[in-house]
Parts: sequence; structure tokens; C-alpha cells
Amino acid sequence: MNAITQIITQQLGGNAARTLAQRFGISETAANSAVEIGVPLILTALARNASQPQEAESLHQAVATDHDGSIFNNLMGYLQNPQNANGAGILGHVFGNQRPTIENNLAQATGMDQSSAGGLLETLAPLVMGSLGQAQQENGLDASGLSDLLNNQQQEAQANAPGAMSMLSSMLDQNKDGSSMDDLQRMAASFFK
Repeated sequence: MNAITQIITQQLGGNAARTLAQRFGISETAANSAVEIGVPLILTALARNASQPQEAESLHQAVATDHDGSIFNNLMGYLQNPQNANGAGILGHVFGNQRPTIENNLAQATGMDQSSAGGLLETLAPLVMGSLGQAQQENGLDASGLSDLLNNQQQEAQANAPGAMSMLSSMLDQNKDGSSMDDLQRMAASFFK
């Protein structure tokens, strides 16, 4: 597990996990599993996007402007009303038109319905961005530094959980052609079986 995933997973323990489970009508175990899959999935997509200098600069600006990590100051308040943080907009930037397939795959992996999986990802995305904002501030990162951080987080996760990260990377772009939509459509039916 990489550092950002670990931070968010720890933050979402106990009462926060119960709140997530109740919000989406799932067990705490399913909520925890969805967090453990969803956070690295978002980070992997962000790392892939930030590997392009223009995308890295856009992410750097978004994090600097809107995601300073203060979301963790009132986590329970956020979890009870996550709509204000624009998780849907973040996911639109992160996953683009791949989002429905990714949500479906997460739903299959966790036993959630697709709508709940999408809602959970929308809830997690601002937390991931908040964690990046904290790291960016604490380390004085520019766009290149943020890209490096994401790449390091992805490598750390790969080293600690190669099977899971391989699946996540495959979900995003199996044939490394720069577009994962073709891969996701091919894999959607069998990804988590």
C-alpha cells in the first residue's frame, strides 16, 4: 500500500467506515475493500495523466488552488455531505469517458451496485486530491515534483501489491496504446471474475 492510500485508509477507519457503509448501503468490509481499490485506482490514473507535462501543470494548479488538505479537518462533516467537494468533476478529469466502465468494475469487485461504486469514487476523489495538496504544500512541489510524487506512489504500491496494481494498470490501459477505452470495453465483462 502506498503512503497516500495508507493515509486515506487510516482516516476512513472506524466511524468514517461506518458512515460510508451506511451511505452506500453496504457492509463496512465492502466499504473498506472499495476504498483499498478505489484510492490506488484514482492515484494510478492521476499518475498516468501527470506523466504528460501539460496535464501535470493542470493537476498542480488544481491542487494548489482547490485542494489544500483541509478536507481532513472535518472528515465526518465531509462524509455526510460530500457533494460540495465536486468529486464528480474530479473523476471526469481523471477518468474521462472511461468512468462508467471503471465504476462497473469496482462494483463487481466489491459487490456494490454501479451507482454506489460511482458515489464512493466521487467521495474518495476529493480525499485523494486533498492528500496530494498536503504533500505538495509540505514538500514545496512544482508540477514536475507532483508528477514524480505520483509516479513514486504508483511504484510503491506496485512493489507492495503487484497483483492489485497490475489489475489497476490493466484496467486503465492494457495495451499501452494511450487509450484505455478499447481495453476497458474488452475487459469489462471479465475483469474481476
